[in-house]
Amino acid sequence: MDGVEAVLLEIEAGRVAIRAAHHHDYPADLRARLERAVGHPDGVTPDELGELDVLVGASFAEATQVLLRSSGTRRESVRAIGSHGQTLLHRPRGNAPFTLQIGDPNVIAERCAIDVVADFRRRDIAAGGEAAPLMPAFHAAVFGRTDADVAVANIGGIGNVTLIGRDGGLRGFDTGPGNCLMDLWARRTLDQPYDRDGRQAAAGRVDEALLAQLLREPYLALPFPKSTGRELFNAAWLDPKLGSGARDARDVQSTLCEYTAATLVDAITRLAGVVPSALYVCGGGACNPELMRRLAARLPCAEVRDTGALGIAPDRVEAAGFAWLAHRNLEGLPGNHPDVTGARGPRILGGLYRGVIAP
Repeated sequence: MDGVEAVLLEIEAGRVAIRAAHHHDYPADLRARLERAVGHPDGVTPDELGELDVLVGASFAEATQVLLRSSGTRRESVRAIGSHGQTLLHRPRGNAPFTLQIGDPNVIAERCAIDVVADFRRRDIAAGGEAAPLMPAFHAAVFGRTDADVAVANIGGIGNVTLIGRDGGLRGFDTGPGNCLMDLWARRTLDQPYDRDGRQAAAGRVDEALLAQLLREPYLALPFPKSTGRELFNAAWLDPKLGSGARDARDVQSTLCEYTAATLVDAITRLAGVVPSALYVCGGGACNPELMRRLAARLPCAEVRDTGALGIAPDRVEAAGFAWLAHRNLEGLPGNHPDVTGARGPRILGGLYRGVIAP
């Protein structure tokens, strides 16, 4: 939730190449409002939700405009913008399953004068799926190998994993917390948005009793397809487990780092029953060397590297994936994978919002 990742993706004959990229920070006040909305969605008024929808859309539009200017790209050469939106709530199970992303695509289309494909997740939910994760189809298209079974871990706020078999088999699901709990603790104890380079975690020791308590979370044992979000893994979930006694902040951070590594590797080896030849990591977690070290320690038989080794920098993979999904929509091709999301079948994802009406 630190901002917007925008990439300029070229797709030709099934091959993808990133031609430019830009990270666009959310304004500080908008970020604070989003953090409150995600942490306490029941307290968001309709007025606040409507304002945030427009303001996030405006930030996405501005990120696009800066990317095009900085790369010297004419808007007429861009076929479409793929916009995922900012997730506020994800409830794929229940009497009326839903997922909520904001960032009004009408605002993006109007300000950029480019067609926008957005709202990627709700069609999969309507088809009985979890609507998450959506990246495995993209991971398979760009990272799959015919000589080895590989895993791709996307560690954003939530962690998810894609398992790509050498035979083309594909599985994927949310493993549990990615950076969200570590970031929460860094904001609370360091007054920083995240634990830079995992330094606080590296300076502490794992509290084995606390780790065992965290690992008892029922979500971790659920079979896949499955997905989760910050509506589960948040301060209200963590604080009762920490209790009221004094704890060393470094030890808590170290334990939370270990928790992310443990849940991800356990999901691959025990829940999915796979020992991959390589684990490629993308998302913000790939920039945390302490987390990468712990992943490697828990998966000693696999090569653990970030996706830069495969040609796409780890902080650009997800943005590239949603540009790819926009392309799939425009080509009339499905974007989900039923074995991953649990949907009743392949579906074309997203809706099209026209940027310019021809005279």
